[in-house]
Amino acid sequence: MSAVISMPAFTRTIFHVDMDAFFVSVEELFDPALKGKAVVVGGQRDERGVVSAASYEARKFGVHSAMPLRTAAKQCPHAIFVNGHPERYRECSEKVYKVLGTFSPQVEMASIDEAYLDMTGTDRLHGPPLKAAHTLHQRMKADTGLNCSVGIGTSRLIAKVSSAQAKPNGVLWIVPGEEAKFLAPLDVREIPGVGKVMETHLHALGIKKVGDLARLEESELSDRFGKWGLALAGKARGEDAGGWFDTEVGADVGAKSISHEHTYNEDTADISQLEATLMRLSEMVGRRLRESSFYARTVQLKLRYKDFTTLTRAHTLAAPTQLDTEIFGQIRALFRKNWKKGVPVRLLGVHASSFTSQPDQINLLEGNRQERWKDAMAAADRMRDKFGESSVGLAAGLRGTFRERIHENPASMPGKKKPRS
Repeated sequence: MSAVISMPAFTRTIFHVDMDAFFVSVEELFDPALKGKAVVVGGQRDERGVVSAASYEARKFGVHSAMPLRTAAKQCPHAIFVNGHPERYRECSEKVYKVLGTFSPQVEMASIDEAYLDMTGTDRLHGPPLKAAHTLHQRMKADTGLNCSVGIGTSRLIAKVSSAQAKPNGVLWIVPGEEAKFLAPLDVREIPGVGKVMETHLHALGIKKVGDLARLEESELSDRFGKWGLALAGKARGEDAGGWFDTEVGADVGAKSISHEHTYNEDTADISQLEATLMRLSEMVGRRLRESSFYARTVQLKLRYKDFTTLTRAHTLAAPTQLDTEIFGQIRALFRKNWKKGVPVRLLGVHASSFTSQPDQINLLEGNRQERWKDAMAAADRMRDKFGESSVGLAAGLRGTFRERIHENPASMPGKKKPRS
């Protein structure tokens, strides 16, 4: 006979749903022969790119995301390398989003393969948290063919950490009141937002486990790390404190910057090729800006040479924009001014920031031209929504066509607000 845990009527209940090895799992749907094998998604073994995802079988050999493809090939010589298919991932992510929407009206897609759901007050509809999670787990498999892991807690932080502990294909509920006990034995790196640098600082203080962190006074953490120190103290208790979790689930929080970059498989000094790549990158950034209804006031060029020397150059626009042509115009000018002519380039990137939700006032002569471009870009976006990101582009960027990078936050990601018409 199983025990039933009763909960106060208004206990906050957050689910974190994380799709297991999402990119690999989608590839397996289209090619079942990949199941059970070491699979690396992101490119071919002899290319310069990085791993986007690895199957659990490949991970056993030390392969992980962001690892250079060539390193992954050395680590796991028998792995099957797959270029990746962004359109498939977006399509499957849409199916995931639809399943999640049947469980809660408050769904926040944190990336293409993970989401938070506010399940507070849904007991009458879906049952207690554990039952609801198991139902979601089963429906996700039935409707999408994909496995997921579900973490349940009274905060987004607890839900996220518990879903990681539940992987793969599991469900873990941290009962209210047990948050600190659950976190105490975990490495500090398990706290969302604690990266390698912060981990090093904490280790230098003798803090290796979350429990070590929880025993420190807030004042000491504040003195050492400022506001982030106070946030760390809250996180050690399982609270949604600072940085990652400042808003409610489903709140519309825009990005602070948008960027796309491309690494050439072979270095090139062909200026027509380089500028075509910059045009394509500008299109990708413009598309993301319009999707988020943002106008960028600052654009930045990233240029990396064969010897890995990297420079970045930014320009503040006279008026904020979301038009591909205007972004490219400034980026090309930065490139022509800063590129050492004839020196082979390894990587190019386009970055936009300093966002506003409204364009500046424009004069009548410029306004008509900009409106025509805006209408053209909107039509191009609709074509991309229907036929894929590479289905349409400006002539200047045609020669710069390259395989779309597998992106955790791509254009057309489910749950993003649509651009205003």
